[in-house]
Amino acid sequence: MSKRENSKYKIDRRLRVNLWGRPKSPINKREYGPGQHGQARQKPTDYRLQLMAKQRLKGYYGSVSERQLRRYYTEAVRRKGDTGENLVELLERRLDAVVYRMKFAITVFASRQLVSHGHVKVNGRRVNIASYLVKDNDVIELTSKAKEMARVLEATQTAERDVPEYVSVDHKDMKGTYVRGPKLADVPYPVQMEPSLVVEYYSR
Repeated sequence: MSKRENSKYKIDRRLRVNLWGRPKSPINKREYGPGQHGQARQKPTDYRLQLMAKQRLKGYYGSVSERQLRRYYTEAVRRKGDTGENLVELLERRLDAVVYRMKFAITVFASRQLVSHGHVKVNGRRVNIASYLVKDNDVIELTSKAKEMARVLEATQTAERDVPEYVSVDHKDMKGTYVRGPKLADVPYPVQMEPSLVVEYYSR
């Protein structure tokens, strides 16, 4: 098992949730944290609840850096509307998240790798920056080489999750369109996300 895969499952154990809803997650067998104190009861203070909400959101999108997440929060505050909803929309506009939503990759980590290795095009131009923010009606397409990759073909056929309505995709041509930015209720999170607590965390 790769180092990245190990880290991914550590996130599940540490946060005590099956963050991506995967059947391989160790939390399915052991619903407690890692280490000798993993089964100890922890007092859910307001700060801890806010911190865990932030860590869940960070972890779900492939462990985005603290600096990146704070930058998204700052942009979410600047925009009109609910800050928590804006934060989720910004995260869902990341290119690696869009590739994951279109089921071109089995995990968000694999989608990030697909992007960083130059296998994804936006509006016909190759983009290798995972944090690139996709705009409404942008067309996302895999390169000819990526379209034939076994792991990509496997991802498109998985029944673990569905393609949400705010993206449209044609798995035959390996091409899709980012239709619109989603609301929190539109995003198919396997676990409850609480962006309002993340906003409270950063606004302390």
